[in-house]
Amino acid sequence: MSDKTPVDFWFDPLCPWAWMTSRWVLEVEKVRDIEVRWHVMSLAVLNEDKLDDLPQEYRELLETKAWGPVRVVIAAQQEHGAEVLGDFYTALGTRIHNQGGGPGKEIVAAALKDAGLPESLIEHWDSTPYEAELRASHKEGIDKVGQEVGTPVIAVPGSDGEQIAFFGPVVTPTPLGDEAGRLWDGTLAVASVPGFYEIKRTRTKGPDFSNL
Repeated sequence: MSDKTPVDFWFDPLCPWAWMTSRWVLEVEKVRDIEVRWHVMSLAVLNEDKLDDLPQEYRELLETKAWGPVRVVIAAQQEHGAEVLGDFYTALGTRIHNQGGGPGKEIVAAALKDAGLPESLIEHWDSTPYEAELRASHKEGIDKVGQEVGTPVIAVPGSDGEQIAFFGPVVTPTPLGDEAGRLWDGTLAVASVPGFYEIKRTRTKGPDFSNL
């Protein structure tokens, strides 16, 4: 058993903000005594009952590009264990976001190869027998923070043994080194306050992958 603090992280590989947060939490692993455990969630599932209220461009993105990647991710987890998700997510995010490939089928197939996973997993792109497992993983994460958030969701043990969970942080570019550790400490501090819900300001900059 590891004596490191477990940090559960739910992601959808489609989201560039979750990608940058994931790189931050890996930086935190270098400077704080934590161990990240990866889980899949789905923006398609999160928004499937809200499509009529979404901007057309985002709605089309969810309908045409969001399902395939998470189906392949959940299939990888179910067939090869949760321990493969970290490397697979790194391969996916590098190709989708850092290299600008987008979440297409060929990109996901290439990421499978990068992560040393069977390329046959791409057969789950259009449908998967693991639909129930995908929805259960998504529900586990989103139930911790509520429906009015997105990805990522992070959960850590609280002082009473119960998990403290939060959405985000949303940050760009990804903090590195000691800066990553300071942001982690501050995030835990505010998240641990009973009744604390939100700090927010208008985003004036898009995702910046320049230091990744």
